[in-house]
Amino acid sequence: MKPPLAFLLLSGLAGLAACRPSNPAALMPPPLDGGRLVFEDDFEGSTIGEEWSAVGTPWSIQDGWLAVERAENDALWLQTPLPNDVRVEFEARSLSEVGDIKFEIFGDGTNHESGYIGIFGGWSNSINTVARLDEHGTDRLEGQVGVQVVPEQTYRMSIIRTDNRLRWFIDGEEFLVFDDAAPLTGTDHDHFAFNNWHVPLRFDNLRVYDLARDPG
Repeated sequence: MKPPLAFLLLSGLAGLAACRPSNPAALMPPPLDGGRLVFEDDFEGSTIGEEWSAVGTPWSIQDGWLAVERAENDALWLQTPLPNDVRVEFEARSLSEVGDIKFEIFGDGTNHESGYIGIFGGWSNSINTVARLDEHGTDRLEGQVGVQVVPEQTYRMSIIRTDNRLRWFIDGEEFLVFDDAAPLTGTDHDHFAFNNWHVPLRFDNLRVYDLARDPG
């Protein structure tokens, strides 16, 4: 039976945690639907599309899924830039009891740890984290102990930023919220990547939505 995902909201990161905004609208939950679709990939072809750039070569398409194992942080980077206000959705599953589902967002399109790193079930399925520029850093945000990746289970991920918060949802439930007083933005921080260390992972159904508000 699938264990319930706990509501995880941690704050107080040294040097990074921001105070709650005074604007009540900023306290509203982020949009889990809507927005303008700017990129999608169902990984149904025989090869990975030209929109992607891999540092290494462990990435492939298998049975309609993006497949990877033992990439050792040679991430698969999407070359289409992300909007500043964005929702990134995808499906992910681990084929191992080790868990270790991993992505990067608002990076430079080439280098590991150039943006935020999200890890579900890292370090032998013992740590859930969002890290800023250093996944081993002392300032990383860690979630509740005991929430683990179930092998072979498909999870629906949504990562949203519309302000100085990076919000991570799994199967529609808020998982981790990272407050950053100095959000990573600009041309060095506008790309998304799937990543992997050693375990076999599968990804599918990527969607990127522009959530910019209509000025009118």
